[in-house]
Amino acid sequence: MPDTTVVIATRDRADDLVRTLTRLRELDVPIIVVDNGSSDDTVRRVRDGFERVEVLALGRNEGALARNHGVRHASTPYVAFSDDDSWWAVDALPRVEELFARHPRLGLVAARTIVEPHGALDPVCAEMARSALGRDDDLPGPSVLGFVCCGAVVRRSAFLEVGGFHPVLFWPGEERIFSWDLAAAGWACCYVDDVVAHHQPSPSRPPSAWRRRVEMRNDLLTTWLRRRARVVLGETFALARRAVRDRDAGAALVAAARRLPAVVRHRRSLPADVERRIALIG
Repeated sequence: MPDTTVVIATRDRADDLVRTLTRLRELDVPIIVVDNGSSDDTVRRVRDGFERVEVLALGRNEGALARNHGVRHASTPYVAFSDDDSWWAVDALPRVEELFARHPRLGLVAARTIVEPHGALDPVCAEMARSALGRDDDLPGPSVLGFVCCGAVVRRSAFLEVGGFHPVLFWPGEERIFSWDLAAAGWACCYVDDVVAHHQPSPSRPPSAWRRRVEMRNDLLTTWLRRRARVVLGETFALARRAVRDRDAGAALVAAARRLPAVVRHRRSLPADVERRIALIG
């Protein structure tokens, strides 16, 4: 039996998802689709066309937290994340299983992600490959404190130990605080170049202005949730200064402020060694 389950969170992208599931059939692994309250025919098309794929229909949009449901539902020791517009190379998951077995401290593998249809390397991968954190002797690649979720595989026990993706953020940018929490719990995240995922960005994407606002909001929320007071104040004032001339920055600051009560409930500082490593990568 395979040791890895593929978990896909989706919403209103039935055509993209069907193409992805067709490609993933080659892997012969369990697949769980978590539907974030789609208004199209996503659930029906998956259940009718892919009898070996399990569907968790949430009936509401939970953003990145949908993946938490999928991981909890999985029964394998490892979970590979795909988006509805991404898929894994045929040899990727067996390679990852081997790495997890050989490296007990390894909590997450960040794959080399190829952007289709032109086969370009995702620029984030180049950054991870030259990570300022270097490579420890007991790990299979450079250490990272961030990753692209559609090209990541996690040790399920590590994921559950740290609580999965954070409820305050919703989406996007959930990967960074998750990697910090893994590091705080003693788990390593590594970039491994010979593990390959493919991503063909869907034409159905949120407006760029909206995404810019929520990315700035979540960057600030992530800082508020984990960084030390000096960093929190510095990044808050920096965004406030930008807001004077940047409408999106102002909207992001207001949206983050609305979530302050939740931040207070969930805030905890990172260990000093993790804080130092974050400072290294800027």
